[in-house]
Amino acid sequence: MYRNSRVRQVLVAAGIGSLMLASSVLAGAASTSGTYNAADAKLVPASYKSVTLQVATDATYAPDESMSGTTMVGFDVDLMKAVATTLKITINENNVTFDSIIAGIKGGRYQVGNSSFTDNKAREKSVNFVDYFQAGEGVYAKSSSKLTFKGFKSFCGWKVAVEKGTVEETDAQTAAKACSKSKKLSVITFPTQTEANLAVLSGQANVGFVDSQIAGYIVSTSKGKFKLLGTAVNVAPYGIATPKTTAGDGLAMAIQAAIKTLIANGTYHAILAKWGVTSGALASNKVVLNGATS
Repeated sequence: MYRNSRVRQVLVAAGIGSLMLASSVLAGAASTSGTYNAADAKLVPASYKSVTLQVATDATYAPDESMSGTTMVGFDVDLMKAVATTLKITINENNVTFDSIIAGIKGGRYQVGNSSFTDNKAREKSVNFVDYFQAGEGVYAKSSSKLTFKGFKSFCGWKVAVEKGTVEETDAQTAAKACSKSKKLSVITFPTQTEANLAVLSGQANVGFVDSQIAGYIVSTSKGKFKLLGTAVNVAPYGIATPKTTAGDGLAMAIQAAIKTLIANGTYHAILAKWGVTSGALASNKVVLNGATS
């Protein structure tokens, strides 16, 4: 988890899995708070303008979202705050398990899912997604490990730790089907990424499988306990989720407009730079709703 009072820059190339560290924030960086935009705010459905929107986040996924004491921090958190400022809406972040978020949106408990969701067609059947970032999948192991990762075939014979409900869980389970009985792949799922990390550290699992910039952060903050294996695979977009309702559709369009505004005024890139994840940045014309550019 991210628990430093000083921002640590962790520059992780989302597509290639390389890692660099720096100890200070870039001088003269643009504001990360956002500015109200009347045109974007007009897109917010009336039913959402006078209420506090509930945002669901699994805060065990640093540097995207984690807890610093009792405060939720991370680039997803800062981005959602900037979106709220741009749209002049009130939000409340809820720290919940990842696997419960989409069900909570469908059930009306949450109006926004903001938790490093990979946007894919299966999930789009349940919620809207506004793409805002891209990342691959990365593999990490204890620093003493002799294993090498050269694609999913490498997983055969291993015990792989993943967080429940993630794309990594699905991809690892798919990879397991291609393994022989003599080299079985065991996929071990955990409610949180923190528990998956502990499983690798304790030897319960051989490797952890997680989004690439998360893997880089886990390694960089492990004090030498972990290392990255191989390079990232399956680069794909992240999406902010909203309900598939009339109001949810309108909110998604407003969020899409707000993110484009934040890219244009420099706030978006300032937030990514603050958290060291600029390699996953999208251009304005890549900010799409359910895979369709508008």
